Amino acid sequence: MSAAQSAILDVVTIGRSSVDLYGKQIGTRLEDLASFTKAVGGCPTNIAIGSARLGLKAAVITGVGDEQMGRFIREQLAREGVSTAGVKVDPKRLTALVLLSVENDTSFPLIFYRENCADMALEEGDISEALILSAKAVLVTGTHFSKPNTEAAQRKAMRIARAAGRRVAFDIDYRPNLWGLAGHAAGEERYIASDTVSARLQTVLPECDLIIGTEEEIRIAGGKEDTLEALRRVRELSAATIVLKRGPMGCVVYEGAMPARIEDGIIGKGFPVEVYNVLGAGDAFMSGFLRGWLGG
Repeated sequence: MSAAQSAILDVVTIGRSSVDLYGKQIGTRLEDLASFTKAVGGCPTNIAIGSARLGLKAAVITGVGDEQMGRFIREQLAREGVSTAGVKVDPKRLTALVLLSVENDTSFPLIFYRENCADMALEEGDISEALILSAKAVLVTGTHFSKPNTEAAQRKAMRIARAAGRRVAFDIDYRPNLWGLAGHAAGEERYIASDTVSARLQTVLPECDLIIGTEEEIRIAGGKEDTLEALRRVRELSAATIVLKRGPMGCVVYEGAMPARIEDGIIGKGFPVEVYNVLGAGDAFMSGFLRGWLGG
């Protein structure tokens, strides 16, 4: 029996979880919002939920506070059919919080409240070998390589998965603000070049079977300002399937040698939609891609 056939879960995701408070007043500055609606957030938590909605069996390894918002996340995950076996309840730290607004069709300001939050306290001891081995794949995320303890946790999960013939997916999930490269008011910022971040991420790439990122995320992973040069650098370091997300232009998938042009990979065409809020779009994409990747 193969590793995939013996698995109970399809995917275990690791990293951020938060309560996201979205402003109800559309077209309003974050400063002027008067009321909010509550949702579960955080890249890997969103991906676990999206995967479950698409019929995959998913679990998430994260941390929440031992308080009302932590219970909200755990209860919502259970309602969505996501296993909470890997959710650590931290009695000393608060659940992460994010405030967000839809200011217009191109601006989506947000503020992260993540100082010493529960999910950033994950450590190696929180990674259950049994949980990792119960899945076909483990998905690690960029933000949790930003601190030594969370990096150690993710690397342990990757070692367990690879040793057992499971697959490793990497969502680059680059938020400069969460690497200490941008101020508190710059939560919306998606790209700031950093040799330190690039060097850290490049140690992850060789251990991956799937790498997904936007053009900005591929540039930070490759350590190059030109996207094609960054893709070539990622390929030098990893034999993984590489997926370049290009927003309305869809995506491009690269297997094997990198072509001469970005467009010469396997193209998944985009299609027009009315943009209401881009936040979480990449997580939804990843959920859908995982469904095909794990089922194919």
